[in-house]
Amino acid sequence: MNTNVVNGKENVLDGKRLYYSFLAGAFNVFENQKMLNKINVFPVPDADTGTNLASTFRSIVENTNPSNHIKHTSVSIAEAALTGARGNSGIIIAQFLYGISNEIEDLKEITLRDFAEAMMKAVNYAYQAISNPVEGTIITVLRDWAEFIYAVRDKYQSFELLMEKSLQKAQESLAKTPEKLKILAKSNVVDAGAQGFVIFLEGINQIFQKENVKKILSFKTTPIQMDASDFGEHQESEFRYCTEALISLQNSGKEQIKEFLTNMGDSLVMAGPESRMRIHIHTNEPEEVFAHLADVSTVLYQKVDDMVKQNDIAHRRKYDIALVVDSTCDIPKEIIEKYQIHVIPLNVFFGESQFLDRLTITQDKFFNLLQSSDTYPTSSQPAIKDISNTFNYLSTHYDSIIALHISSVLSGTFANSKKAAERITQENGRRIDVLDSLQTTGASGLIALRIAEAIDQGLPHDEIVAKAKGWISKSKLYAGARSLESFIKGGRVSPAKGFIGNLLNTKPIISITDEGRAVLYDKAFSYKGSLKKTLKHTAKFLDGKKLWGYCIVHAQNAQTAKSYATEMEAITGQKPKYIMGVSPVLAISTGMGVVGIALLLE
Repeated sequence: MNTNVVNGKENVLDGKRLYYSFLAGAFNVFENQKMLNKINVFPVPDADTGTNLASTFRSIVENTNPSNHIKHTSVSIAEAALTGARGNSGIIIAQFLYGISNEIEDLKEITLRDFAEAMMKAVNYAYQAISNPVEGTIITVLRDWAEFIYAVRDKYQSFELLMEKSLQKAQESLAKTPEKLKILAKSNVVDAGAQGFVIFLEGINQIFQKENVKKILSFKTTPIQMDASDFGEHQESEFRYCTEALISLQNSGKEQIKEFLTNMGDSLVMAGPESRMRIHIHTNEPEEVFAHLADVSTVLYQKVDDMVKQNDIAHRRKYDIALVVDSTCDIPKEIIEKYQIHVIPLNVFFGESQFLDRLTITQDKFFNLLQSSDTYPTSSQPAIKDISNTFNYLSTHYDSIIALHISSVLSGTFANSKKAAERITQENGRRIDVLDSLQTTGASGLIALRIAEAIDQGLPHDEIVAKAKGWISKSKLYAGARSLESFIKGGRVSPAKGFIGNLLNTKPIISITDEGRAVLYDKAFSYKGSLKKTLKHTAKFLDGKKLWGYCIVHAQNAQTAKSYATEMEAITGQKPKYIMGVSPVLAISTGMGVVGIALLLE
């Protein structure tokens, strides 16, 4: 660390120089995230360590409020890390930084000895966060690096020289990780998390020069296109979902939560104070994890990654084009897995409790909560940051990305995805086309299926995007509901119209306009009448047109959905592409009992 950059004091460290060091180190991680993804084999080969570390450091860069006071800056860095930490290594780093923020004295600047003592104590925080520490990983290199700094704390007179020498120790420790962990030796790689930490230290040593401060602050990343060798397929974990949460404890202590989670999976890491704790675990039951956390804490953030799919992307990827949809695109799991479609979940809220659509809340659980909750649920689009993380990760594995989203009139998901795509394209040059489906539920599902088949057939990106815009214009949705109540509560129908409709016992038929707006297309005065009219409008729409396919969607009404399929097969001569339940986010507006028919013309 060239402390001459700031004020010429080589043997003290203040808040601004600490922050600039993080900028320099983070910049280097960003440039090497693709390589880190490719060497990721432990604890599972999900090929996302680089993306997770980059996301963690990006949160630090964007959310830290630096000042000259080192204690204030270190606390801000730790809070930003805990908020944005992702993955096993990212959360360990966040806990290490939390330890530093606790152990640094409340001073404007610290000496080299103060720094060394804080680093050494912070390593204990990192170890305490991990339920089962494994040597040969990032924790080993962190410890070796900190122990070296502590051992030579009186030998060197400048931070610059100390960081240079300690980097050599970290590099030596990294090189020995395959000796401590068999899976690394078998794959002929070092630990990806440990490599990421060393790359961070290298950034501090190599990039932090006076002439580069402006470049660091501008933070326009251009990842290096490194072609690490393909290390082949590795044994998968017995647990499928990498599950993370940011919580604030209410009715339980840390140890009680740790005891529960220990029985739910492996790779458990718990970082930060009880008021703002970051949790990471590999489990097969993320919905059970979050159900428990919701009972004993306020869940501030949650994330679930399918590690089986990530391993498939890394080692059994079928295509060069990634297809991304959001969770309102009702399309069966078997189709999603067949075509390796990537799904970004929307958020469902029951009061302060947050859930990820289809991942941590199912349709059955949604309606159970609906009956017991005092507040009506709400939804929100995925944050730009979460979409950016998805695009960033996929960009390290695919040549280009096509994203299809719920109508921009109905949700802000499309707008956030556009912003995320522009950001990631600017950073790494990957092409990302974001399409407004002007539809929702099964209609957008059919469009997605057609795009997936086009990708499977090997059509080029430009041709698929052009065709997709035509398919969007040829889609239609009709849905019959039991009442207007959920549409009113969900904000789709005004209370005044709803009051009149309820007086008349109106059973609505909902459709989507060509502009993507949900409308009361027709009405009936009995539920059976609503279903009959839905079929009537469907037949009228199809009159004289060639049908590519259709699907049936429903909310807790499988029997009626099957009868619809029978009627539609008689009308069209085709069986449905699929029958499935609508997503919990859509159930907020549709309510129980709705059945819809989605169609796509040739």
